[in-house]
Amino acid sequence: MLKSNLSFPPNRLGEAAIHASRQMWLASLGAAVVTRDWVQTEASGVFKNLVKEGTVIESRAIRFVGDRIENSVSFANSVWKDTRRSVESTVKQAADAAVTIAQQVLPKTLPAFELPGSPKSTLKRRTVKAARKPARAGGAAKRAKRTRKAATKRA
Repeated sequence: MLKSNLSFPPNRLGEAAIHASRQMWLASLGAAVVTRDWVQTEASGVFKNLVKEGTVIESRAIRFVGDRIENSVSFANSVWKDTRRSVESTVKQAADAAVTIAQQVLPKTLPAFELPGSPKSTLKRRTVKAARKPARAGGAAKRAKRTRKAATKRA
């Protein structure tokens, strides 16, 4: 087992950490100033070339991504159309099969029957009642007169 001969008193260790972090901060500030000065004086041409190259690469990337998206959308539309055709075909086949089975199973003619209270039987009863009653002359005129009186009373 190795023993370290280095022993720092607690207050000296804290001072060393603070001193090291301050040196890093000052070095960062110095690097920023040197970079700014370099860009303003010597690197303007290099910097402009880098911007131009970055613009070219960016436009290529945008074109590449746009082409990929366009291909993906086209493929998705194609798959959608195929799926729709397949579903429509399957549903049509199922409907045709159901019609064929119904035609084979059900008799060609069904017996006629009338349900009580169906619109057909109600219509017959009304026409029969109307035929029994003698037509009143002026019935519509009396109703119109009553309606006018009621309207004038409300107003």
